[in-house]
Order: sequence, then C-alpha cells, then structure tokens
Amino acid sequence: MRLRIFTEPQQGASYETLLAVAKASEQLGFEAFFRSDHYLRMGDVDGLPGPTDSWVTLAGIARETQTIRLGTLMTAATFRYPGPLAVSVAQVDQMSRGRLEFGFGAGWYEAEHTAYGIPFPATAHERFDRFEEQLAIITGLWDTPVGETFRFEGRHYRLADSPGLPKPAQSPRPPVIIGGSGPKRTPRLAAGYADEYNVGFSSVKETEAAFARTRGAVEAVGRSAPMAYSAAQVVCCGRDDAEVARRAAAIGRDPEQLKIDGLAGSPAEVVDKIGQFAEIGTERIYLQVLDLTDLDHLELIASQVAPQVD
Repeated sequence: MRLRIFTEPQQGASYETLLAVAKASEQLGFEAFFRSDHYLRMGDVDGLPGPTDSWVTLAGIARETQTIRLGTLMTAATFRYPGPLAVSVAQVDQMSRGRLEFGFGAGWYEAEHTAYGIPFPATAHERFDRFEEQLAIITGLWDTPVGETFRFEGRHYRLADSPGLPKPAQSPRPPVIIGGSGPKRTPRLAAGYADEYNVGFSSVKETEAAFARTRGAVEAVGRSAPMAYSAAQVVCCGRDDAEVARRAAAIGRDPEQLKIDGLAGSPAEVVDKIGQFAEIGTERIYLQVLDLTDLDHLELIASQVAPQVD
C-alpha cells in the first residue's frame, strides 16, 4: 500500500505552508504530495489567506523538491480551456523532471464559479460532455508526435493545426487519474483514459462496488493496459485518545465519527482500516490532512503507520 498526502488549501493555506508540508512529506518518505483544485472555502472556516492556484503552486513545489510525486485531486475541467491546461501540465511535468500526475474531474462546486466569475454549465450532463472532450484533447495533444499536428472537432471545443507542444517529461504522458462513484459514465471514461481510478471518502463497501464497476468497464473495452485503484480518506491519527481528540477538534470533526467515516484513532486502528481497503484491491491511499500546521501528525503516520502497511 502506498501512502500519499492530500491537502485542501482552499480551507486556508499559503504557498509557504503547502511547501512546508510537501517538503516534510518528501523527507518522511511519503510517495506523493497532492492538493485539491478549488478557489473557495467549504464549511465554517475563514479560508485565510485565500485560495492558491493549483498549477502555480505545483510549479513552485516542483522546483523545490527532488523525489516526491506531485498532483491534483482533482483539477476541474470547468476552470480552464483544454489546450492551455495541457500546456501548463506538461510544463510542470518538465519542471518536476517527470514527477507529475494529472488528477482530472468534471467540476462540481457552483459557488466557487460564481465567486470568481467562472462559467458553470447548468447540468451535470453538459459538464461531463465538456470533461470527456477535454480528456480527448489533452491526451491527444500530448500523444501527437513531434512534427505532426492535432485536430479536434467537438460540440464544445475545436482545435486545428495544433503542434501539440510542449511535451511532458514523462512518456507517453503523465499518469491520468479519474475519480468518482458515478455508476456508468465515470467507469467508462476511466477505462478509456485513466491510469488510475480513485474513490474519495466512501466506505470500504462503497469503494469496493465502485472498483467493481470500473473493472467491468475496463474488461468491456478490452483494455490491456494496467489500471491502478486508489482511495482518499480523511486521516486523524494519535498516540492516545487525547491526541486523537485534539487533532479531531482542530479540524472540527468528531473523533468517533471519523473512525467510522475515515482513518482515525491510534496507529494500530489506522493500520487496520487501511488493511480493509487493501483487501478490496486498493493500491494507494490519499491521506487527507486538514490541519496543515501539524507536521508532527505526518511524522507519526510515517513512523508508526507506514512501516506496517508497506
């Protein structure tokens, strides 16, 4: 089982805070540092000092780290045009010397679009239509051989005579991650475009069912390329009950409910829950760390959880 750190900086984090978490994650041996792609806080927090752009952030962190993999869960297709996004992701992959992973989703949080003047398609159907076209465009641009051009004619996007440059450092492209628990379209898109399928904040049973749907879609299209299966869970680990309660209070959660809904409790309890995910075929766990000032939390997980699930 590979452990990855996943942050939600829209809840309140500067670039310097994110860099400190990324560097600590690298030094402690976590496989990857990921961040969300949001422009507006969620819930009862002030969100200060305000949002940070995911790709600007990852570009900076790419130059200040050496080995840890970097990525988004999930970049919103509603935020950016596909051509410029392909350029940005390829450039950050180059800046990281091939350590980038591209988590990509349809977008869903209407309030942040309203807050920052971003058009928000009125229906989920249209958002997924745009998302599917963007997947075809972005991967198509990266896959176009140097010296050839790329063309795309869709309902929402049209490209002509694109050189498909720049190319990512990774060949043929950075790993693409698609997530969600939708019963039909998400598994189909994952089977067609993703290198990894992710289920976020769901029970073991719900995650297993979602994995099964995607495995079915992979089989239906006759895909031979491997698919990685991963999950994202809130983490709240402590050496004793008092430490768990303190960390849960810091993120506004009930510790007992977190034990049901996430990965919470003593290192042994967290290891046991991770083991349940491993039993259904989960290969990677994204540990959603909500208090980004508590680097001792990362150290505890690295020293007392990671060795038992590796």
